[in-house]
Amino acid sequence: MRSDRITKGVNAAPQRSLLHALGLSEEEIGHKPLIGVVSSANEIVPGHMNIDKVVEAVKMGVAMAGGVPIVFPAIAVCDGIAMGHEGMKYSLVTRELICDSTEAMATAHPFDGLVMVPNCDKNVPGLLMAAARINIPTIFVSGGPMLAGHMHGKKIGFSSISEAVGEFRSGKITADDLVEYENKTCPTCGSCSGMFTANSMNCLTEVLGMGLPGNGTIPAVYSDRLRLAKRAGMRIVELVKEDLKPRDIMKEESFLNALTIDMALGCSTNSMLHLPAIAHECGITLDLDLANSISEKTPNLCHLAPAGDHYIEDLNEAGGIPAVMHEIDKLGLLHTDLMTVTGKTIAENIKGHEILDTDVIRPVTDPYSKTGGIAVLKGNLAPDGCVVKRSAVAPEMMAHTGKARVFDCEEDALSAIYDGKINAGEVVIIRYEGPKGGPGMREMLNPTSAIMGCGLGNSVALITDGRFSGATRGAAIGHVSPEAAVGGNIALIEEGDMVEIDIPANKINVLVSDEELAKRRSAWKPRQPRITTGYLARYAKQVTSGSTGAILE
Repeated sequence: MRSDRITKGVNAAPQRSLLHALGLSEEEIGHKPLIGVVSSANEIVPGHMNIDKVVEAVKMGVAMAGGVPIVFPAIAVCDGIAMGHEGMKYSLVTRELICDSTEAMATAHPFDGLVMVPNCDKNVPGLLMAAARINIPTIFVSGGPMLAGHMHGKKIGFSSISEAVGEFRSGKITADDLVEYENKTCPTCGSCSGMFTANSMNCLTEVLGMGLPGNGTIPAVYSDRLRLAKRAGMRIVELVKEDLKPRDIMKEESFLNALTIDMALGCSTNSMLHLPAIAHECGITLDLDLANSISEKTPNLCHLAPAGDHYIEDLNEAGGIPAVMHEIDKLGLLHTDLMTVTGKTIAENIKGHEILDTDVIRPVTDPYSKTGGIAVLKGNLAPDGCVVKRSAVAPEMMAHTGKARVFDCEEDALSAIYDGKINAGEVVIIRYEGPKGGPGMREMLNPTSAIMGCGLGNSVALITDGRFSGATRGAAIGHVSPEAAVGGNIALIEEGDMVEIDIPANKINVLVSDEELAKRRSAWKPRQPRITTGYLARYAKQVTSGSTGAILE
């Protein structure tokens, strides 16, 4: 076993003495597999406050199966708490910190297997990247999604309170209404209740074959989540015996499956950043041009919040990810012969999992749309592409031409929206918020929520080289590449330019001649970095384009 180097032989006596200092017994050292349990528990992220319970269940499962569980930590940022201020610059960048620190811990202390216990936005992809990089037997079990809130007989989620701020500022609701939203939106622990980034990635972990069925949808407060954690703990000991590793599971076809189910579910646009980054760690290049070709043949079966009124708890009751995969497989769109952490193939895992509620998961014969929930757009505004959650765009905004209103940071755009300076039909441009320019590629939930809350969601588009929360809805187009900080054409747009968006045709253009763009480029000068010290300064120097997953070089 991998741990033999610190548990067996004369030369390992110093290491064994330190393991004895941990309280490990002779029976544990050198006779049982050492299983690292990567705990993302902390007391500031609601999606992680219950992970200590999940970790304890994992440890029990490992011990029941004959392994020795040893816990070490991973950090996590709550995007909702970090939203709208400098803290959001530190959200995406933690993905690499999580991956690197987990690699360091798991290599310095040679575990035989790992159980990853993540939940929120960058924590899940960061640990999936680490699993691929370390490549020892690994299984995932997340902390689980939050239950939806309830207000006036209707389910609500984090996007509801975000939009309520704009509704209050525009006089549509009272201060008492806003307080009621505030108190009822997030009623339990867990990752926020809609198909936002955390839940998107936890669901796609199932699709990739790295989590047991139910990983993405069993609510955090259900006892079934603890039973799932025990099963994951037991299963890792078997994975060690079988020597089944992440790169044996996450093949190129696995990522094609993930893109396919991404389209069927209508996941967060952030999945278009994270899937390429995880694939990169597997030695696979995931070209996002594939997204549109997959979308063309993949029906969108779910309208989960913010695209609709259903939540992850509803998806769970409707059959969860196995039911979605089983339904999509009727079209022959999945590679089902791939191995998973269950020790079975995808075909075996999804067999017999029929839809239990066709309001939540529509059959392929009656989809919400015949094409997938995410689209990649290209044109002179984004030569390397940009991303939109098509399933959350109003029909009247699928094709739109409007006058550009240009802002060089999120704060200026938000002020203009709240001050009533944005008019119906216009296109808000927020630039210099990309991976390098931000730095950190902030999410623009506050501006998009303000647009929706002010009643402009059906008439105003927002385009950015930053990104969006999974809670964003509307004609919100992000990840514009190349970004403004490196001289992308988004840096050349001027106030009043006409911008043309055609989502069905996958096109986005600023209606300015090539000659005029060339003239503007000759006069353009790079901006001085906003941050010149610390981790963000180092990150800005190393990070690549959003079109390649914002990986580090």
